[in-house]
Parts: sequence; C-alpha cells; structure tokens
Amino acid sequence: MGKKLPIFYNALLLTGVNLVLRFVSTGFQVYLSGKIGATGIGLLQLVLSVGGLAMTAAIAGIRTATMYLTAEELGKKRPENVRWVLSGCIKYSLICSGFVALILYFGAHLIATQWIGEPETVNIVRMYSFFLPVNCLCGVMVGYFMAANRIGTLSAVEILEQFCSIGLTVGLLRFWAGGDAVRACASVVLGSGMSACFTLLCLLYLQKTENTVSGNRIPIRNRLLKTAVPLALADDLKSGISTTENLMVPKRLAMCNKVGNPLAAFGVVCGMVFPILMFPMAVLFGLAELLIPELARCSAAGSRQRIHYLAQRSLRIALLYGLLFGGILFVLGDDLCIALYKNRDAGVHLRRFAILAPMLYCDAITDAMIKGLGQQTASVRYNIITSGLDVLFLFFLLPQYGMEGYYYSFLITHIINFILSVRRLLRITGNLMPVATVLHSALAAVISVFLSEVLINPVLRGGAYILLFGSLLSLFKVLSIEDIRWIKNLIRKKGSQL
Repeated sequence: MGKKLPIFYNALLLTGVNLVLRFVSTGFQVYLSGKIGATGIGLLQLVLSVGGLAMTAAIAGIRTATMYLTAEELGKKRPENVRWVLSGCIKYSLICSGFVALILYFGAHLIATQWIGEPETVNIVRMYSFFLPVNCLCGVMVGYFMAANRIGTLSAVEILEQFCSIGLTVGLLRFWAGGDAVRACASVVLGSGMSACFTLLCLLYLQKTENTVSGNRIPIRNRLLKTAVPLALADDLKSGISTTENLMVPKRLAMCNKVGNPLAAFGVVCGMVFPILMFPMAVLFGLAELLIPELARCSAAGSRQRIHYLAQRSLRIALLYGLLFGGILFVLGDDLCIALYKNRDAGVHLRRFAILAPMLYCDAITDAMIKGLGQQTASVRYNIITSGLDVLFLFFLLPQYGMEGYYYSFLITHIINFILSVRRLLRITGNLMPVATVLHSALAAVISVFLSEVLINPVLRGGAYILLFGSLLSLFKVLSIEDIRWIKNLIRKKGSQL
C-alpha cells in the first residue's frame, strides 16, 4: 500500500491540489458567467441540480463506504482483505448506478419538461445517464486510494481530470455552443463525462499495478450495506431536497414583486456567490477527506486518545480558518464580485453569506469526522430534520421576501444542522465545547472587520483585516506560543502528528 505519511503532510498535499482545482474551477465559472450571462447560469444550475440528484442516487454512499471499509481493514492489519472489499464495492456501484441510469434515460422527457421547464434539455439529461456508471466507479476508486494512503497518485490524476474537463468544455463552448444556454449546458456535461472516463481508466490501471496481498474470500455484503445504505439515504435525501429547492426557487421567486428576473437572481447566488464563498474551503477539503479514513483506522484500533485529539484540533483549525476568510470575503465582497462578474448584486449577497463562513467550514469538518466514526445513521436523522425545514421555509418565505427569504432559510437550517452534528461529535469523542475560544475568536473577527472597513483601497483593507485578526488572536491568547511551536514541529519533523 505504500509508506504511510503523517496526516499533516497528506493534508498539505491535498490542500495544494484542492487550491489548484478550486482556483481553476472558479475561474471557469467566471468564464461561463461572461459567456452565457446570469440567466444562462441559472439554467445551468437547474440542469446540474437534476444531474447531481441522479449522481447522488447512483453513487449510493459507495465512495465513503469504500474509504471506510478499506481503512477499517488496514486499521486491523488485514491488508489481504482489501481486494474483496474493493470487489464488493464495485459490484454494488454497478448495480445502483445502472438502475438509476435507466430511470434517468427513459424519464428524460418528463424531467426536462416538468422539472427543468426546458424541453430542449432532454438530450442533456440522457447524456448524463450514459456517464453515471463511470462517475460512480470513479467514486469507488477514489475512496480506495484515499484509504490506502495513495494521496500523491490520486492528486495527480485529479489534476489531469480537471484540466481535461475544462479543456474539452471550453473547446465545445467556443466551436459549437456559442452563446446558446442549452448547448452550453450540454458542453459542460459532455466535457465532464469524457474526463471521468479518462480518470477511471487511469485509476483502474494504477490499482492493477499494485503488488497487493490477496487472502481468502471474506463476506462483505452485510458490512457494505450497513455502511453504504445509511450514507445513501442521507445523501439522497439531502440531494433530493436540494434539487427540489433549486427547481422550486425560481418559480416561487416569480411570485415576489421585488424580483424582476427570478432565474437571473437564482443564478447570481448559486452560480456566482457560492463558488467564491466556498473557494477557501479547498484548504479544508484536504483535511476533511483524510479525517474519514484516519478516524476509521483509529476507531478500529481503539485509539481513543488519538480520536479526542484529532477532533479537538480539527475543529479549532476550521473555526479560525473560517473566521479569517469569512472576514476577508466580507470586507472585499463588493470588490471581488465587481472585478469578477461586473455584478454589484452578487457583492451584496456575498457579504451576507460570508458571515456564515465559520459555521459552514466547521460543519464540513464535523460531518467528515462523524462519518469517520461510523455515525451515518445520526447524519440521516439530522438531514431529514433540516432539509424538511428548508423546503418549508423556502416555500413560504420566497414569494414574500424574495432572495432575503432564501438567505434566512439557509441561515436557520444550517445553524440547526451544525448544532446537532457538533453536539453528536462532542458526545462520542468526549470533547468539550471551547466556549472561551469561540467567543474570543469571534470578537477578534468583528473588531478587525469594523476597523479595516474604514480603508478605501481593497488591498489595504484586506491586509489590515488579516493583520488585525492575527494580532487580536494573540492578544486574546487564542493563538499561544504552544500553537506556534506545534506548527514548527509539524514542518520540521515528519513524525509529528496533526
């Protein structure tokens, strides 16, 4: 399986890769916005929402299940069983993705006319169905390589996939789609699907070249179903509700007198604001991805002290990181959106959502740790509660309050979900909520925003916020000499642990 590096160094590698991929993806989103406009971006979001729902249903929790089960076998020092885990996961993926692909193909006309509201997208929906099994098998292989600690190999393949996808899509947009929104959507789906085929071939080849030990066949079905089915239910529910929301939002916004172009308003938030808001998350995605197999191995080995330490340190990192970049996005929101999209409304929305960045970033880390500790059933319950509330709030708030209603629904449901998730994590790890750290960090961020806002130049404003925030964290003793020493040890000693 290769030499195991400390989680810190793997996190650094994934962080660099995620930053590159997120930067390229955000730049591509800006390119698309200029190519097809806010209305075209809104239509693209509707098409991708339907495709995302089909993808979630087809993948049926198998990516995380592969990662979890593989890491569990490795944590129990049974590498000879990994082959049978991977074989069972591939069979499960082919069955689920094939079934969903058939539904998507034969229901394409109904989906295009009744759900998306654009009959010309029927061929795009059918195109999506052809690539479903390929994308799902990619999920299996990614989960395997993550658990087997092949981070460098996986990172290289993912970078090639991203550039392949964007290259194909840009070519189709330039020489075929032009400014047509429907053809632009088809270009995105086709470019992404072809690059997924390339990725799958690469990962299968790399896995075959490994000198893996093979033991006697072991029963895997019950363990696989126990792990994957709760994840599938949670993901399907969340994606189903999300798709329902996306399809419902423009229709309910049309009932609001404050909104002139519902599809454009929806496209501004989902296609312009959210990519910028989640761009800094690329740094934390590396950590989140590694926490699932790492905690699964620790749980299998009974390393309670290691679990306690990882939970405490990871939440602290996510909180400070979220406050840092949430503040930066808040003070620079208008300037960023005008520079990237020439859209002032996007800047207004970005400043609002930037306030939620600390909670969103912490929630991503919390969700990864819960999955790594085998708490999939709890995740299902939380998603049922918050997703149901989200649809309810949007249905009643959008006609009266427009996009402000969208924001308040997003705010309330994400707060509830985060509270439930972090409460569960603290209970199973035995950690305590660091109330003083949270309050002092939040106060430092608020003061830094207030003082830096007086500067007119955006570069000076952003730099002032970073300097003030760091200084106040030291003043409030949130960042201590011990933290600085810890960082130095991570850099200097390869044996140090996150």
